[in-house]
Amino acid sequence: MNISEIKDLMSQFDGSSLREFSYRTGDVELAFSKNEAGLAATPQAAPVSPVSPVKAASSVEAPQAAPAVTEAPVSAEVAPAVSAAEGDIVESPLVGVAYLSPAPDKPAFVSVGDSVKKGQTLLIIEAMKVMNEVPAPKDGVVTEILVANEDVVEFGKGLVRIK
Repeated sequence: MNISEIKDLMSQFDGSSLREFSYRTGDVELAFSKNEAGLAATPQAAPVSPVSPVKAASSVEAPQAAPAVTEAPVSAEVAPAVSAAEGDIVESPLVGVAYLSPAPDKPAFVSVGDSVKKGQTLLIIEAMKVMNEVPAPKDGVVTEILVANEDVVEFGKGLVRIK
């Protein structure tokens, strides 16, 4: 692989909505990451993956959890609405990373106070490099957003409250 091919891959990655990308062929291995805390950890995660896929998965989750700590002030701004929040909780259908917007430079799918229709996308959960939309189960108003952008969510964790 020559430098122009690498630059082309970097350019395409930069223009995409992907947060991480890795490529391996023969003795060439590349790893790109847009996660702020993951930048230093990404080169270390690549050598671990040939040893054990389980260790590689856990090393990838650690950098993703770090941005959630920096996002905590965002959820703290929503905290005043928590005490008055009513409605049904939409739970996570799978384990993954929650994204509140379709891309880092795009607005959030929904905000507190937004009216939603049944089937409307509330957020995206990335699992195994697949983006899974989480639809609204009913018509209503978003009264609370229970996760921050890039939070790692478990199956059954509350994501959004709709009244």
